[in-house]
Amino acid sequence: MLRVGLTGGLGSGKTTAAAMFAQLGAHVLSSDEIARELMQPGHAVFDAIVKKFGESVVREDDGTLDRHLLAKLAFEGHLVEELNRIVHPATIARQEELITEIVARDPQAVVIVESALIFETKHSRGWRSRFDKLILVRASDEQKIARFIKRSGGDDVAKLEAEARRRLARMIADDRKAAQCDFVIMNDGDLDRLRAQVVKIWAKLKPG
Repeated sequence: MLRVGLTGGLGSGKTTAAAMFAQLGAHVLSSDEIARELMQPGHAVFDAIVKKFGESVVREDDGTLDRHLLAKLAFEGHLVEELNRIVHPATIARQEELITEIVARDPQAVVIVESALIFETKHSRGWRSRFDKLILVRASDEQKIARFIKRSGGDDVAKLEAEARRRLARMIADDRKAAQCDFVIMNDGDLDRLRAQVVKIWAKLKPG
């Protein structure tokens, strides 16, 4: 079993790279998808968020969290770390449960955990003990911002750009991350080049 962390800032293309690794045979776990699942009604994370941020973050129509409002309250109230303290440990614990299940079925599995905040999170025992290898997907800030704006699909480009820059400013710089990673992928928008880099790294990760 090999545990691999795949990280990168918003708009870096790490999700696209993760999908390519999955096509090659890796078992890919998305931290975002796991967190979204745990934030659904009926989970302890949902209850803890509502307790901390109030009933206003619950949608009246379906009883789920209003993630946009939650993010707004967290950022404007300087409560991002409070939110992370609720979500991150539970997400990491669920990742480890899923990894155990995967390895029970496939002892030679290469499990890749896709997460934007491998280095940034303060609410785990540390990335060095969680992963055997680390991969960073990087791009220029302008490319990241452009992808974020396109993905968001909003009309207020200036507002989206400001939001993207604010999020990037909260993250550790790629140069610092790259120094601690085993592999670095440069995603300049050319999918063929991205795929070639993924294939090259996979050849070093796969068993046998």
